[in-house]
Amino acid sequence: MTNKQGIIHNSDKTVILLYLIMVTIGWLSIYAAEFTEGMGHVLNFSTSYGKQFVFILTSLVVAAAVMLIDVRFFTGFANIIYAVAILLLIAVLFAGVEINATRAWFRIGGLAFQPSEIAKYATALALASIISSIRSRKPGNKDLLKGLCLILLPAGLVLLQKDVGTTLVFLSFSLALFREGWIGLLVFVIGGIAVFLFVLTLMMNEFIIISVLAFIAFFVAVIMRKKSGAVLQVIALFLFLSGYVYSVDYAFDNILQPHHKARIEVLVHGNADLQGAGYNLHQSKIAIGSGGLWGKGFLQGTQTQFNFVPEQTTDFIFCTVGEEWGFAGSLVIIGLFVWLLLRLIYLAERQKSTFSRVFGYCITSVLLFHFAVNIGMTVGLVPVIGIPLPLLSYGGSSLWGTTLMLFTFLKFDANRHEMI
Repeated sequence: MTNKQGIIHNSDKTVILLYLIMVTIGWLSIYAAEFTEGMGHVLNFSTSYGKQFVFILTSLVVAAAVMLIDVRFFTGFANIIYAVAILLLIAVLFAGVEINATRAWFRIGGLAFQPSEIAKYATALALASIISSIRSRKPGNKDLLKGLCLILLPAGLVLLQKDVGTTLVFLSFSLALFREGWIGLLVFVIGGIAVFLFVLTLMMNEFIIISVLAFIAFFVAVIMRKKSGAVLQVIALFLFLSGYVYSVDYAFDNILQPHHKARIEVLVHGNADLQGAGYNLHQSKIAIGSGGLWGKGFLQGTQTQFNFVPEQTTDFIFCTVGEEWGFAGSLVIIGLFVWLLLRLIYLAERQKSTFSRVFGYCITSVLLFHFAVNIGMTVGLVPVIGIPLPLLSYGGSSLWGTTLMLFTFLKFDANRHEMI
């Protein structure tokens, strides 16, 4: 058996099958979102579904090319690939074009390319490289600082592009750091408390929140009164959280962009500004809810056909599924994503090398974040931050980036016995 035949034989068929199914469902959903009577051939390349068909074909070429490249290329050139991605992120700030108030794209002819998609892939490789380089000792503070800098540098550059959604995606790499023992559960607990207090402060008066925190701090201090050090820690934590609560309003009013503030207010206050910032979410809920249990049928969605939901081929593609295929179809999509994520975790855990395991967890974290946030924002569980649903949403950059991540990991898995 040749090496090429071995790679094909050893590649995980489940992930490949899920990839093909989800890409196909995505194309059909994009077609349905743009469908109008008499719109012409299904491969009309002036339409989103026609362009997506080309993106799918080129993604298959990318997948095949990745599987043919020697695995040592990815491990040996991980840092160089990362450096190139950083240079692209810097270049797009000066030479990029602005789309939807975000300067995150290079335009070449009629094609727009988003370098942040490559940056996710490059960051996963670089993080896998630095973590796998530490074998004989536990990571120290300097190692953790290097890892965090690898994540925060591209995240900061993307934030300068005013692409908050993609910036937050980079924070998902912390899950890979948690799996490898570089950060503890306390970090996620603190993060969860910070988010909870942020939302609560927008909904309630700061004095009430501070009073509740003071009561809790007093109660805990009484219980731990015999441990003076613990009591001091409780007091310090109370003062810190109080300062954080009072800083929320300032940050909300002076740091966030107006459209970000509007989206958060829509989430916190429900049906706020239905003709403005809340319009997309309101129409999204109507579209998904109108699908009922089994949906209205393919190409039968009224909300979809009459273009009530903006960005329905990209950020709100899940609305098409919800309206045309109903609750049952939505469960199928969610089930496919959960199956894919669980399969990737299984593959990551069976890797023989730290590099491939870390890379597997990195891409799983990215896909999990996209999946959870995209679907969450279409049903009003999280603010609308404008990130696509992987493999389903329209867009060449997103599809190419996801394909590159998935098939690079499949390459690692097929060679797991050789990667030490």
